[in-house]
Amino acid sequence: MTGTAGVGKTALAVHWASRVAARFPDGQLYVNLRGFHPSGSVMTSAEAVRGFLDAFEVPAERVPADPEAQFRMYRSLCAGKRMLVLLDNARDAEQVRPLLPGAPGCLALVTSRHQLTGLVAADGARPLRLGLLTVLEARQLLAHRLGSDRLAADPAAVAEIIDRCARLPLALSIVAARAAADPQFGLAEFARELSRSDAGLDPFADDDPATDVRAVFSWSYHRLSPGAARLFRLLGLHPGPDVTAPAAAALTGVRPEQVRSHLGELTRAHLLNQHSPSRYTLHDLLRAYATELTEGHDPECDRRAALRRLLDHYLHSAATASDALSWYRDPIPLMEPDPAVVAQQLTVPARASAWFTEELPNLTAAVGQASRAGFETHAWQLAWAMTAFFDLAGHWQEWVTTHRQALDASRRSGDTVGETRTLRNLARVRSRQGRHQDALVHLRRAEGLARDLDDPVAQAQALRNMSTVLGRRKRHTDALDLAQRALSLFEAAGHRIGQGRVLNQIGWHLSCLGDHRQAVHYCRRSLHIVRELVDRDGEGAAWDSLGRAHHLLGDHREAITCLGHSLRLRRERGDLGEIAQTLDHMAEAHLSLGDRAGATGCWRGALELLEHLGHGDAGRIRARLGEAETSWTSPVGSLLK
Repeated sequence: MTGTAGVGKTALAVHWASRVAARFPDGQLYVNLRGFHPSGSVMTSAEAVRGFLDAFEVPAERVPADPEAQFRMYRSLCAGKRMLVLLDNARDAEQVRPLLPGAPGCLALVTSRHQLTGLVAADGARPLRLGLLTVLEARQLLAHRLGSDRLAADPAAVAEIIDRCARLPLALSIVAARAAADPQFGLAEFARELSRSDAGLDPFADDDPATDVRAVFSWSYHRLSPGAARLFRLLGLHPGPDVTAPAAAALTGVRPEQVRSHLGELTRAHLLNQHSPSRYTLHDLLRAYATELTEGHDPECDRRAALRRLLDHYLHSAATASDALSWYRDPIPLMEPDPAVVAQQLTVPARASAWFTEELPNLTAAVGQASRAGFETHAWQLAWAMTAFFDLAGHWQEWVTTHRQALDASRRSGDTVGETRTLRNLARVRSRQGRHQDALVHLRRAEGLARDLDDPVAQAQALRNMSTVLGRRKRHTDALDLAQRALSLFEAAGHRIGQGRVLNQIGWHLSCLGDHRQAVHYCRRSLHIVRELVDRDGEGAAWDSLGRAHHLLGDHREAITCLGHSLRLRRERGDLGEIAQTLDHMAEAHLSLGDRAGATGCWRGALELLEHLGHGDAGRIRARLGEAETSWTSPVGSLLK
């Protein structure tokens, strides 16, 4: 039976042993092997077996002097009996193995903070790993100690206590004991003490080392090798919920193969939990302990260097993954990484997307940590590197949160380039959320900063983004003017990708203003440039605009052909909002051809995507779908009429 410190291994083992005592009529043996005792005095197997022989009442003169002979005598005494042997708090398999009774009717129950996989592999042990309590189990523990009525009087305080105790039985028991000793105080008082930002492990301190959480954790920590101990301490700097081997290697500045052995040691000691094959986590109280240790042991310069390496790892890995998801983006000069950092090479789109999905909580936490800790450039560049994934997957709230933090960081540090980039990306998500006025405010500020920087490309990009927002507000005349101004700047700068993309926008706005033939002309010009430059994102947008223009010219079959090209490209990239837009346009073309089944199928697909995104256009699509389904007339219905 294994598990982290304070998870209740001994309590459960002793409780179970008492429950099954009748199944072992010849008796039970118990020994605390002191594998993690605060004094460091680990009991040897020889000391333990001598205690067992005393329990069997073997006369001293019959006890052999040789320890191996004592082990043989112990096993012979167990033979033919039904006994339970509880070997509590074992340090390793070598300590346990000589104490296994080996007789068919006997059972050995071992508890340890280490995994003791050797006993499983070589001795037929069955592993049982104890995790943290569930919320319900934690409530039951508190109710058993304090009574259900006291818990019912303040359920919010109970929830806070359970959360702050990380559902660890030892921590919950300490708080329950204090609450039981002071019944005049409401549970809210104890919850407030636990929730103090500077409290750390202080609320769980006790004069008895066996029930002091900090002391109990220290028994495991002090058994670690120097490399594993350093990794454990530095994990207190990690801002996210879990860590991978590459991130841990960056944090410590060692090779990935070396850090894997340290992760394995921490996992075997149950100071880390490997919750999936490549990801490790530690519960909140262990994280607080690690933070205390690193702040007290590691110099500030070492801690900052470790955090810098971790941020380098996330930034450069995210930039590589972003490149795999984006067919084109204006590059930025990234911070040079520490020489010890090896970024993950995520060049395949599916792998890049999966990496972003798994790392999203760590990446968003890293932006905030970078901003708070004075790594302002890391903050805005990491946020920038995440936008391609946010755009495709629809994580709009995370997009807003990270870019607000990035904007604060770039402004504090006076990084005008970072502020300009961040404002444009923040405007993009605000417009997608339907907050167009907020988007325009950000973009006007970005355009002014770009002008001050004498950066015509950045200025043109801001104007192009403003044109998009005004188009969404149906202000196509103003939007067309901005797009044409952006085109002039792109042409003057020789920025071909920008020219190709803004030509498509000009075509779109012309079509919205009723000049569909001119729209086709501009969209064809756009298509020529973006295909030449292999800008498949721009190509998908150009085909979509062409399809809509042909539809409005009455050439619905050509429209469906163009929109089919767009849909294929947009599905290849995976941008859900853009896929929904093309499905909407295709539905209108199908409806104009009298193909209501095709139209409703496209609208259903678009609606599903927009509802998943929480997109403001979902209501309009739902209404169009309802109109099409309501007006549906089957052939049988026509005959009956």
